[in-house]
Amino acid sequence: MAVLNLTEARIRDLPLGSGIHRDEQVKGLMVICHKSARSYAVQGDVRRNGRHVRTVRMKIDRCDRIGLREARNRAKALMSQIQSGIDPTDGPAETGITLERALVAHLDEKPHRPRTEEGYRYHLDHYLKHWRKRAVADISRQMVRDLFVELKRKHGETTAASVMRTLRAVINTAMKIDETLGSNPVGALHVPTTKRRKVAPLDLATWWVRVRELTPLRRDLHISMLLTGARRSSIVQVRRDEVDCDRAVLTLSHMKTSDEAMQLPVGRRLATILSARMAADEPLNSPWLWPSQGSRTGHVMEPREDGLPSPHEYRHHARTLYIAAGVPYAESALLLGQKLPGASGGYVHPSHLVEQLRGYAQALEDYVFAYEPATITRLRDGSVVDPMGFKLAKAS
Repeated sequence: MAVLNLTEARIRDLPLGSGIHRDEQVKGLMVICHKSARSYAVQGDVRRNGRHVRTVRMKIDRCDRIGLREARNRAKALMSQIQSGIDPTDGPAETGITLERALVAHLDEKPHRPRTEEGYRYHLDHYLKHWRKRAVADISRQMVRDLFVELKRKHGETTAASVMRTLRAVINTAMKIDETLGSNPVGALHVPTTKRRKVAPLDLATWWVRVRELTPLRRDLHISMLLTGARRSSIVQVRRDEVDCDRAVLTLSHMKTSDEAMQLPVGRRLATILSARMAADEPLNSPWLWPSQGSRTGHVMEPREDGLPSPHEYRHHARTLYIAAGVPYAESALLLGQKLPGASGGYVHPSHLVEQLRGYAQALEDYVFAYEPATITRLRDGSVVDPMGFKLAKAS
């Protein structure tokens, strides 16, 4: 690092890419020779109460834009700030709680499931990253509208709406902390609601034909998803020690709406299927009911097959088939792990009603297995008649 008595001529002669050259006359002033241009900069130590806080370097301007005299004047002014303990590179003073701090407060306000917290942080890190340090008070309605339009254009309406819901929730928490915040800017935006999933009716006769074509593990998993109606995250994360085949009870420890594990009664056939599945998989020495050696988790993650329902669609079908099997509304809701509406619903504890709900789980199983090819009647034209006497389409 050379120290020179800088002049306009000497600066023009400095080779590009030669690095830093300090000025003898003004402390902290330097010329930095980059590969393509020369620029003035100032560097100094910020000290407060006799202690070194940080060393800062700040660009003044390019050498071809301002002269040496102006650069020295600016350098003197900046060094005066630095020597008085002021960092000229600091941004404007914060006008209130930032979006990043508001998110921390929002997550600390009440317990959230790990996947929910992950979603909040993902939105902030990927879609709101330029707003992380921004004060909530500085976020305007127009900024929110512009962001929503941009997200919708780049990532689609579903993602844009999800990010807006996260932003609205975080700002609501910030408003509880900072009473100077008047209103939520997301409130002026119409955030589209999640579109209700359309699920086609399930032809059980055809479903049985397709399920029997799967590998044994996948076949048993699809049967289990239909007979339990469990969410994907609940069913695929069942451990072997959570299956009580003697009592015909399946424990679902990963529930969306509660931290409490659910004791789910299962029918006789499903209990037999699960018992046989664990016996067949015992040599794998896996702790999971649905092991997968190729998965990073050690268990099946996405139980999807062409021509068969998705895990969430199975949940829709189970709800419908419970009614078809004559199961009352409240009992079928409890078997699906749903909370009953109203004040009295909070007094109902499904874990106390395992045996009382068993008959209803058996009713669904009996209804589904009645359509198994071994139990239905085939007609000459290839169509089938279900046990209730209704003619069904040909199985394909």
